[in-house]
Amino acid sequence: MRHKDCIFCQIVHKEANAFYIHQDDLVTAFMDIHPINPGHVLVIPNVHTPDLAGLEAACGARIFTVGQRIAAALRGSELRADGVNFLLADGAAAGQEVFHLHLHVLARYEGDGFGFRRSGQIQREKQDLEGIAGMLRSVLE
Repeated sequence: MRHKDCIFCQIVHKEANAFYIHQDDLVTAFMDIHPINPGHVLVIPNVHTPDLAGLEAACGARIFTVGQRIAAALRGSELRADGVNFLLADGAAAGQEVFHLHLHVLARYEGDGFGFRRSGQIQREKQDLEGIAGMLRSVLE
């Protein structure tokens, strides 16, 4: 499936410009044009999939395999990559802006100014955690 107005679908089909890193039958990887740090790469499914719920398992595995290879390439390159983050935002509330699923592979280094921050420590009682775990187990079954 493909959406003609989706920029990522256009990149997959080489109808839009991108700086490609990798492409195979399941996924495409290319440079993010608004990078957090040098070496910021996006890995996307070749089939238009807006969210994790619609992602085929084999494609999801391939996205992370390619992401892992790119992370190793970042660490082995001359770029400053003392660490790597994978970030996948699923839904607007999670910060997803382009609704074609994509994995960010982010080169990281101490003091780069990017990070995940909480406004405060959140504590949960054990019974709350068990209740949430039980609810999730029942949905998974």
